[in-house]
Amino acid sequence: MGALKEVRIRIASVISTQQITKAMKMVSAAKLRRAQDAIVRLRPYASKLKEIMENVSQSSDVAQGNAYSKVRSVNKVLIVAIASNRGLCGAFNSNIIRTVNRMLREQYQQQNSAGNVKVFCIGKKVSDYFAKNKKLFLDQRNDIYNNLTFENVSQIASHLMDEFAKENFDKVVIVYNQFKNAASQYVIEETLMPLQPGAEQSAGKTSKAKSDYIFEPNAEEIVSELIPKTIRTQLYKAILDSNASEHGARMTAMHKATENAGDMLKELRLSYNKARQAVITREILEIVGGAEALKG
Repeated sequence: MGALKEVRIRIASVISTQQITKAMKMVSAAKLRRAQDAIVRLRPYASKLKEIMENVSQSSDVAQGNAYSKVRSVNKVLIVAIASNRGLCGAFNSNIIRTVNRMLREQYQQQNSAGNVKVFCIGKKVSDYFAKNKKLFLDQRNDIYNNLTFENVSQIASHLMDEFAKENFDKVVIVYNQFKNAASQYVIEETLMPLQPGAEQSAGKTSKAKSDYIFEPNAEEIVSELIPKTIRTQLYKAILDSNASEHGARMTAMHKATENAGDMLKELRLSYNKARQAVITREILEIVGGAEALKG
């Protein structure tokens, strides 16, 4: 009977857990819809802005002289790791941590050995991990998800731009999960600064962009406004992508957890019924044996 009681307690515990995972899945699904709408609306704008920036860079030498477009020898690197404040979303956060560690080990091993690599964290999960390394950890902004707006993200972008302009860093890289759908997210490594033309132009290939531009009022003023706005938009898009990816990953993880709880309940109920049947059979045998003994 003790074993039956333990199984009953475990069944009740699994049922309670399953109810929680179902509720978390529904909450994540509702948040995912809003986050997905936000990133889907921003992507065409961000893509067009980047295209315009590439065109301006191709048609004007002014962009090459901008403080945020200057290419320097990469001695000091800043990695902006974008994750989430909460867990229970599968490998969402661990993928970012794993990618940053790989970059430190492979791409920026020399700079890291010299102590010239810093990590700026957005999200409590990555900041908790990298804050243990005082030499590596620079700062964190975990509060951004409390009010995720372009204005608040622009403050972070402005801080990063100031650090780059002051030559405290020669390269700024963002690492985030790009949202594809609720079940698929891809870790992206993207150079935020220096802001450079597209891969086709950099490789010396013919770009689709037309280089015949008339600047009004002048190229310097347009570029000075366009480049910072492009950087801010790029960072905002990355955080929105990460936000949508988080809810998608959590919804998928909770869906799998709910299914696993259902499978576990089937096994526990089967074990409970077998044990209960064995107890009933043993009690019947004891009664029959006692009756036969009385007859004898």
